[in-house]
Amino acid sequence: MKPAYEHVEFGDQCSVRVYHRRLPRIPFEWHRHPEYELTLTMNSHGKRYIGDTVTRYEADDLVLVPPDLPHTWASNRSIDAKEPQVAIVVWFDGEWARRLADCCPEYAPLRKLLRRAACGLAFDAAAGAAMRARLDALLAEAPRTRLAATLEILCALAEAPGTPLASPSAFGARESGPSGYEPERLNRVLAMIDAQFAQPLRLADLCSAAGLSERTLARQFAQHIGESVGRYLTRVRLGHACRLLADTSLPVSVIATRSGFASVAHFNRQFKAAKGTTPVEWRGQYAGERATMEAAPRLTERSPSLAPRTARQRSNKRPRRAGPA
Repeated sequence: MKPAYEHVEFGDQCSVRVYHRRLPRIPFEWHRHPEYELTLTMNSHGKRYIGDTVTRYEADDLVLVPPDLPHTWASNRSIDAKEPQVAIVVWFDGEWARRLADCCPEYAPLRKLLRRAACGLAFDAAAGAAMRARLDALLAEAPRTRLAATLEILCALAEAPGTPLASPSAFGARESGPSGYEPERLNRVLAMIDAQFAQPLRLADLCSAAGLSERTLARQFAQHIGESVGRYLTRVRLGHACRLLADTSLPVSVIATRSGFASVAHFNRQFKAAKGTTPVEWRGQYAGERATMEAAPRLTERSPSLAPRTARQRSNKRPRRAGPA
């Protein structure tokens, strides 16, 4: 199912956009956009779809989604039925965040956070509670106050425990190729993996392409990617396998071969270790989820924050807590 494109309006002379969303339930809106998105979901239970992952979420769910990775949340019930479900959404451009990290040592953690978030990051409940404690500043009337609160939250999250979500190649997450912010030699390795993951790849071949020793390449991966070469390669292959399972009726044995696994047995072991289920079970589950997705409203007219200008002008006459940031 093709994700809808969401245009995020920041407002004049603003660096971040903060959206305070309150509604009876969070609808399924499968979409993508070129900005980073930090979303805190409160008083809600349901499922979170990030790239090729489907995960149940609960209170104070905090996730950072990278640019152009399809995603959505869909709630099934409120924690407190008397209160609305709430999503605090913060959109920002990674370009200015990196430039700020380059020129201000105080914001160097931003660079680390964006590297960690290449496939999306889900933070623990403690991080969600910490962000909730800063909501007064994050939802303040003054754009500068909201920006300052956003920077403090992002820097804190750079050191917070986080779980990677989508596979590196999930649903176009790496269509633009290597980011250009890792060292150039590492970019060569990432490009080689993306192009040749379905073939046997030896560590010696990757080292040769980068002109690095095995020890140096391992250190570069740990520093800039956050995992080993072997684990990254496996996640790329599993991401490709997930796309084939979701979009084709090919036999699992064929998918295993086309995704770079030496045998079906090895593929099944790796898949279950990563996804907690077998490829056949995952395909059945995803088929059911997809039927629900296609029956749900598509993302055509998002929320009031992204409504046409005339509609926004009418809605601006009503009091609200926070405007565009």
